[in-house]
Parts: sequence; structure tokens; C-alpha cells
Amino acid sequence: MIVDDEEEIRRTIKRQLKDTGYEIIEASNGEEAIRLIGVENVLILDAIICDIRMPKINGVEAIAHFRKEYPSIPVIVLTGFPDVSLAAKFIKDGAFEYLVKPVEKEKLVEVVAKAVKQHHLFSGGGA
Repeated sequence: MIVDDEEEIRRTIKRQLKDTGYEIIEASNGEEAIRLIGVENVLILDAIICDIRMPKINGVEAIAHFRKEYPSIPVIVLTGFPDVSLAAKFIKDGAFEYLVKPVEKEKLVEVVAKAVKQHHLFSGGGA
């Protein structure tokens, strides 16, 4: 799942991940992401890529919700604001990774692959 209020960012991430075979669900804010996860079969989610600054429910609140309700799903924080203390806080609070926009395709693919692998290991879904 990609959660970002900028459509162009979501489109770019989808394009970067298109050759990986992942099925991607999009949400334009935290509120929509929480609703979609409730509608979709949460078991199909292997990772969540989430922006921080968004309207309605922002990324901080959405990520806290994801970590509480779906602790086995890795959350990758993706933001346009490089902040070491914020990155440390998110990692401490259970985020899988903290990436700064724009992220190179190779780095994004590598981080998502590691997150998916971790999710499969911890959820019993195999590798």
C-alpha cells in the first residue's frame, strides 16, 4: 500500500515497483488508508509506504494506527523532510525504514523487498 497525498508520488512509486510483481493499493491520506485496510483483506498487505504530512489523518497518526492494529505489517516512512531526530523516533516506534523523497528506484525496491521478506517470515507466509 502507498499512502501519499501527492498523486505524482504515488504514480512514481508504482512505476518504480512495477517490475517487482507487487500488487499496489493506493490511498491519498491516512483516513483513506485506514478505511481501505478495513475493506481490503488485510492479509494481502505485505508492506505500507506512508508519507508523513497529509491532510485529514496525517502520516504520524496513520502509522501509529497501523503499528497498533497490524503490528506484523512493516511500515516504510517516506517523507520530503530529512530529519534525523524524526527518523530515529519513527524507527524507535517500529517503522521498518525512513526514506527521504525523492528516493532512488534501486533503494526503494531493495527496502520494499526486505520489508516484504520480513513480513513473510514473521507472519508465517514463507519467503
